[in-house]
This record gives sequence, structure tokens and C-alpha cells, in this order.
Amino acid sequence: QVQLVESGGGLVQAGGSLRLSCAASGRTFGTYAMGWFRQTPGKEREFVAGIDRNGIMTYYADSVKGRFTISRDNAKNTVYLQMNSLHAEDTAVYYCAAGPRFQYADTRYDYWGQGTQVTVSS
Repeated sequence: QVQLVESGGGLVQAGGSLRLSCAASGRTFGTYAMGWFRQTPGKEREFVAGIDRNGIMTYYADSVKGRFTISRDNAKNTVYLQMNSLHAEDTAVYYCAAGPRFQYADTRYDYWGQGTQVTVSS
């Protein structure tokens, strides 16, 4: 079992930055690939960024490429999402997820956090 807790969301002006954190419980964090997803009301959850177990390979949705950076610190059982140059369209609830290997599909992840709200004002 892995428990995930996101933090770092909030209200920011367009063009600003936020860093999301996702802290994981348990000793097996390093065996999971991690993903960040987001969801707005009435829409399906969408992939944002992903990272492999070792933090070597990273993956991004086209909409955030060049603006967001995913990273992880296995010693701290934490994955991060640095979000720069935020747009109003980035407003959503952001979730982190853990799975046995990286996948773009949210259905492939076994564990999810409760989400953190990010609101970007234009």
C-alpha cells in the first residue's frame, strides 16, 4: 500500500509559478513510476507529466511541455511538479498517482492522492 498526499496548490496570477509536492508513505516509493494528472469539472482527468522509478525518464503532455518539470527525490519519498508560466487553462485539481511502470493512461495507476486545487487568475 502507498498513500499519497499532495500539497502546494493555491491561487496564482497568470504567468506565475507554483510547485506541487506529493509525499508518499511506505518504503517502496522507489519501485513506483509516478504521474501527475489534472481534472476540471465536467471533463475527464488528463495526463500532465510522468517520471520513471529512477527519475531518469520524464514525460509531458504537449500542453505543458517547456513550462512544467516533474522530478522526484526517492530519499524523501516525494515527487514534485514545478509549474511555470501558468495559464488560466491550467486551473484544475491536480492529482499524483503511483503505478508499477509509467503509463499515459490514468487507469494504469494503482494509488492516488486526494488532489490539490490550482487556480490561475487571468
